[in-house]
Amino acid sequence: MKRLLTDRFCANARIRPGEPQTDYFDENCPGLALRVSARKKSWTFHYSLNGTRKRLTFGSYPSISLSGARTRADEARTAVAEGSDPQPTSANSLQAICETYMQREGNRLRSADWLRGALARHIYPALGPRPIAELRRSEIVGLLDRIADESGAVMADKTLGILRRVLNWHAARSDDFHSPIVRGMSRAKSSGRDRILSDDELRQIWHAECGLFGDYVRFLLLTAARRTEAAEMQWSEIAGTDWLLPATRNKTGLDLLRPLSPAALALLPTRNGELVWGMARGGFAHRKQQLDAASGTSGWTIHDCRRTARSLMSRAGVPNDHAERCLGHVIGGVRGVYDRHEYHSEKQQAYDALAGIVERIVSGAQAGVVQLRGRASDEGR
Repeated sequence: MKRLLTDRFCANARIRPGEPQTDYFDENCPGLALRVSARKKSWTFHYSLNGTRKRLTFGSYPSISLSGARTRADEARTAVAEGSDPQPTSANSLQAICETYMQREGNRLRSADWLRGALARHIYPALGPRPIAELRRSEIVGLLDRIADESGAVMADKTLGILRRVLNWHAARSDDFHSPIVRGMSRAKSSGRDRILSDDELRQIWHAECGLFGDYVRFLLLTAARRTEAAEMQWSEIAGTDWLLPATRNKTGLDLLRPLSPAALALLPTRNGELVWGMARGGFAHRKQQLDAASGTSGWTIHDCRRTARSLMSRAGVPNDHAERCLGHVIGGVRGVYDRHEYHSEKQQAYDALAGIVERIVSGAQAGVVQLRGRASDEGR
């Protein structure tokens, strides 16, 4: 379908009814099209070379703006006119360089699994096919803007840190490459985040009807688990009422035993495969947007659930050491080195206290017994 593309149209473009995806060709830039699918919008350039029709995909919208896409299409059209194929070779794409970096350096990184997941979620879909030598600062800025809007400034800065690390590594191995990242591209105003959910926000989120993802967020609030710890949780890690997070998936590199409260156990879905929640890779931003819409809340991140849970433990009178052990934090000093007590009963009491204060908050001032399971708990089972 051909039409004049504008910034407003690109922002609101939707799939035409009955089509799996729709290409909107730009009347002002021959060959350029905005491809809209159910999950994303991407830029493509259609051309013929040596009698063969080809399509070049060079990034997603809005990470690459309309003006940036037109510039990229003009460059590709010039290359075709000169007899060159604008398709990047797989060896020099940003994704290929990132994968090479992880192959060579990943074993030395404690957060290697997290880095691979962040690359796959945030960087590859938007910039993965781009030749690394042609990567532009404006493209990175557009990507960071989108991540900041969807997942918060802290996540945008973490993504920037990943790109900076990979691009600096590549620059150290190349005679010609210079990283487009400069100082001043960070989004967060401070080095840390202290956002916790208010009681009203917690109540709205808890009662929002958002299917299985709603139960997953409730589970995070009752366990203080990190997002990926719960998302990659396996049934084999649960024994009775205990959840053993293996060292390979724990940021500290140590096994972490969490005695689950009855309220947390009640949220677990019916078994369907090895993954408990069935969402080990990606899709968090889209699900989070749906939860925001259903609950009428915004301005919070999934990781804020962990911080909120820790704060609620303090409100419930849980001793600091016990709460820190529930979060899996390493206790420093002599106690952390020599005290090998598992603190199972203390952690069980802490999680029960957390469940109790959450119940009081989500029930509000109304009389009667309110179950900890949200109204949407049976959806998606």
